[in-house]
Amino acid sequence: MNHLIKDFLKVTEEAAIQTLPWVGSGNKNGADQAATTSMRNNLNQIEMQGVIVIGEGEIDEAPMLYIDEQVGTGTGSKLDIAVDPIDGTTPAAKGKDNAICVIAAAPKGTLLHAPDMYMEKMIVGKEAAGVIDLDAPLLDNLIAVAKAKNKKVSELCVIIQDRPRHDDAVRIMRENGVTVELFQDGDVLKSLLPCVKPDEYDMLYNIGGAPEGVLSAVAIKCLGGEMQARLAFRNKEEYDRCMRMGLENPKAVLRHDQLAGSDQGLFVATAITDTEFLKGIQENSSNATTQSLVIDDKSKQLNIVESIKELVLV
Repeated sequence: MNHLIKDFLKVTEEAAIQTLPWVGSGNKNGADQAATTSMRNNLNQIEMQGVIVIGEGEIDEAPMLYIDEQVGTGTGSKLDIAVDPIDGTTPAAKGKDNAICVIAAAPKGTLLHAPDMYMEKMIVGKEAAGVIDLDAPLLDNLIAVAKAKNKKVSELCVIIQDRPRHDDAVRIMRENGVTVELFQDGDVLKSLLPCVKPDEYDMLYNIGGAPEGVLSAVAIKCLGGEMQARLAFRNKEEYDRCMRMGLENPKAVLRHDQLAGSDQGLFVATAITDTEFLKGIQENSSNATTQSLVIDDKSKQLNIVESIKELVLV
């Protein structure tokens, strides 16, 4: 699948560049539409038989990049495609950090068809892979991770989004001496930290978007970490939607192989604004310099690619 890296890089780089007129504009929808249109146009130029499994919504909600949309030339590899034209539309619209264009791919039939709802996520790096269990209490998981990494629980650092829904989890962690690092937006890249910086970060625990969870699952699998998840319903309508999408038991914990069922995978993200790993787009009158993350099953590591592209806004 790594033969498609350049093609997918073009998809995210061009989508990020097309958002530039909207960065700091206050218009989230305008930014998202620009990235979505660009992403779809470039996906359809790739020699592949792709199916969108994570996208902008179902066919009645999104005019393009909707779930089950066919993309690519119709020849070549059969792939599941997960996209988020902008992870961090609010930061992009406000001109703040942590806005990216991101895509992941895996062999056909191996990525979870996740509805656009909340998902509880627990992520650890390679050293603690195999010891977490989302069915168990949070404290039990913290103890297991600490043991796997030869640490005390009070020496752990956990990343979690700064939202009221996490107040109980934050309380449990702090009562046990865990360092809690709060973040505002962009949980896709934050989810990589336990794998990429295991000496600093031991776990991510978060209730965030399910589509972003599947994107993260591909990258984390390539990096040798582990992710478990569980869909978080707000109402019966969301539960019924999961049933319609083919989830036999929507309340069950989703193991990593259920989120991303193949050892083959490709993850590409291009920064619009500055992120944990990448510089945002630098532009002048004629060129734009982009930085992107590439993670694939061959290299099994995070690679940063810098490109200089002609600045052409559609």
